[in-house]
Amino acid sequence: MQRLRDALYTNGWLRHIVLMLLGASLTFAYSPFTLSFLPLVVLPCVVLIINPLNPKYAFRAGFFFGLGWLGAGLSWILVSIDTYGGMPLIADIAVLALLIVYLSLFPGLAFYGWRKLSHKTAYAYFSLVLFWFVCEWLRGWLFTGFPWLQLGYTQTDAWLGGLASSIGQQGITAVLWFIALSIAAALKGSLQSRIYTVLLLLIFLIASYLLPKLQPLHRTGDTTSVMLVQGNISQSLKWQADQQWPNMLRYLDLTRPNYQHDIIVWPESAITALEPYADDVLSTIDQSAAMNGAALISGIIDYQITRDEFYNTLIVLGDESGMDGFDTPYQYGSSNRYQKHHLLPIGEFVPFEDLLRPIAPLFNLPMSSFQRGEFKQPNLLANGHHLAAAICYEIVFSDQVRANVHNDTDYLITVSNDTWFGDSHGPWQHMQIARMRAMELGRPLIRSTNNGVSGMSDEFGRIIAIVPQFKATTVSAELPVVRGTTWFQRLGNWPASLLAGLSLLPLIRLFNRTDRGQSQEKSVQ
Repeated sequence: MQRLRDALYTNGWLRHIVLMLLGASLTFAYSPFTLSFLPLVVLPCVVLIINPLNPKYAFRAGFFFGLGWLGAGLSWILVSIDTYGGMPLIADIAVLALLIVYLSLFPGLAFYGWRKLSHKTAYAYFSLVLFWFVCEWLRGWLFTGFPWLQLGYTQTDAWLGGLASSIGQQGITAVLWFIALSIAAALKGSLQSRIYTVLLLLIFLIASYLLPKLQPLHRTGDTTSVMLVQGNISQSLKWQADQQWPNMLRYLDLTRPNYQHDIIVWPESAITALEPYADDVLSTIDQSAAMNGAALISGIIDYQITRDEFYNTLIVLGDESGMDGFDTPYQYGSSNRYQKHHLLPIGEFVPFEDLLRPIAPLFNLPMSSFQRGEFKQPNLLANGHHLAAAICYEIVFSDQVRANVHNDTDYLITVSNDTWFGDSHGPWQHMQIARMRAMELGRPLIRSTNNGVSGMSDEFGRIIAIVPQFKATTVSAELPVVRGTTWFQRLGNWPASLLAGLSLLPLIRLFNRTDRGQSQEKSVQ
C-alpha cells in the first residue's frame, strides 16, 4: 500500500490515470445502475491521493478526476451529437470533449482552492466541502449553467436521500464530502480519528432517518387519477410536416379509451403543429376531455405571430376547474399555460448564432430559436389541481422549481423528449434528477416523455408507476394529495450553504490559538 501511495505521489501520469478511473466508476452510482455506496469508496480514495499534493498538482489531479467522472457520466450526449449533429464522428467527439474539458475545470478549481488553504494549515482540511460547494454552484450558473451529475443525486435511492427534504441535493453532496474526508483521515490517522468518523456516520444516518419524519407534511387522504401517454415517435419523423397528423392520431388513439382519468399528460411537444395553427384539433381535444371530466396537459410550440417568437409550452385542455364538463372552450392565448424558462444551449437557443449556425447542422437543429418564459409562473390548473411545471432540462435547476411551488401546489409535473439520447443512461439520470425534486419539495412527481423514462413517484421520490422505454403505451396511477412545506421548500439552499460553511470551523480554533499566543507574548514582554 505504501509503495502504491509513493508511486501515485511521484508518478503524475499514473496518478492521473487512477483518478480518471475512479471518476469514471462513479457513473455506476447514478441511475440506472444505482450503486449508491460507490461515492463512500471513491471519494475517500480521491482525497488520499490529492491531499499530499501542492495546489498546482492538486488542480491537475482534480481536473483528471473530472475528466473521468463527467466524461463517462455524460457520455450519452455523444448519442445526440453523432445522430443529429451532421458532422463526422471525430468532430462529434471533439465537441463533446470540449464540453467535458470545460466542466472538468470546476473540480480542478475546487481541489486547487482546498490545497491552497490546507497546504498552509491542517485546520483547513475540511474546507474542501466549501470549495466544492462554490465550484459546483459556479458550474450550475456560468453560461446559463450545467449542473448535471452532481454527487448528491447518487443518494436518491440510498439512506442519505432522507436528507433531501431538509438540505436538498446540494446539502447531500456536502455530507458526502464530510464523510469522505473523515474516512480518509481515519485510514491514515489515530484511533481517535476513527472514532470521530464512526460518530459522524451515525449522526448522518440518524438524521437521514429522523428528519423526513419531522417534516411538516401530511397526506390529505384524497387521490388523483393520472395517466401518462408515451407516443414513442421517432425523432427523425417527429418534425416532418406529413407526419403531423399520424403523430397526433397515435396520441389520440392511446388517449381515447382512457378519458376517465382526472389528469392525462402528453409529453414535450407531443403536438407538433404550431399553436395557433392547431385551433381545430385543440378545440376537439378540449371538448372531448371536458365532456368526460378530464384535464389533458400537453406540450406544444407556441408561435406568437405578431412578434415572430417561439415558446416551448405546456397547455391545459378540457376540465380545468374540476367541474365536469367545464364549459369555457379552448382559446389560443389562455393564461393556463407554462412557457419554458431555462433553455437548453444549442438545442433550444444558439449562443453567437450568426457565427455558429453556418458551421454545421448541429447548430441549426429544428426548433432551436426559442424565447424564454418568466422565471416564476402560475401553476397549471387541471381538474382543480395545481401543478408546478418544468420542461425537460430545467428540472435540474432546483431553485427555479422551488420558486414555482406554493402551499397549494398539488404535484410537480415535468415533460421531456429524451429520444435524442437513444438507449443510453442519460434518460435514467434525467428521471433520477426529477425524483430528487419530489424529495426536496415534498410533492408527488408526474413525468411524461416521448419514449421514456416516463413515470410517477410519491413525495418521497419512490416510483409508483413507470412506463417501459421505446414503447407506445400508457400508464396510470392514483397519486396522493400532500399538504405542508418541507424545510427545503422554506429555506432553499441556505441550510446546505451553512453546512458547507461549517467546514471552516476548525480555522476558528486556529485563530483563537493564534490570538492567545500573541496575547501571552505581549504579557511576557
